[in-house]
Amino acid sequence: MRWVTRHDAKVDRIACPWLIKRFVDPEAEFIYVPPDEVERVAKGGAIPFDVGGAELGHQGHDCSFETIVKKYELRDPALALLARIVHGADVSGEVGVMPEAPGLMAIAEGFSALYGTRDHEKLAAESPVYDALYAWCQSRVAAGAT
Repeated sequence: MRWVTRHDAKVDRIACPWLIKRFVDPEAEFIYVPPDEVERVAKGGAIPFDVGGAELGHQGHDCSFETIVKKYELRDPALALLARIVHGADVSGEVGVMPEAPGLMAIAEGFSALYGTRDHEKLAAESPVYDALYAWCQSRVAAGAT
C-alpha cells in the first residue's frame, strides 16, 4: 500500500511509518507531500496519516501513532509504552507525560536539523532509533517496570 502525509516530518510522521512498516504493512511505500497535496494523493489510492481529518490522524487526545496502534489492534505492551513516549514527544504541552519524551523530541529535532525536508532520508536514518527504543520498551515490560 501507499501511505501519504505532510512533508517536513518530525516525531509522529517518522514514528508512524516505522510502526506501519514494522507491524501493519511491511511493503508500505511512504509519500511526503506539502499539506495541500495530501488529499489529492489520497484520492489516488494512498492512505493518509498524521494529517487533519484523516482517520489515522490525531483523534481526541491521541496522536497518530496511538490512533494506528488502536486501529490495527496492536496489543503489544511494549508498543503501548512506546506510544505513550511518542505521544509526549509529539503533542504540544504533553512532553512531561513520560520522562523519555523530551529526549525523543530532542532526537527528532536533531534529525530534522540534519536532514531538513529530506523526509525519506530522515526516516531511514531515524528508524534504528525507534528499533532501539522499542527494544528498550520490551525490556522495561519484561522487567515489569512500565
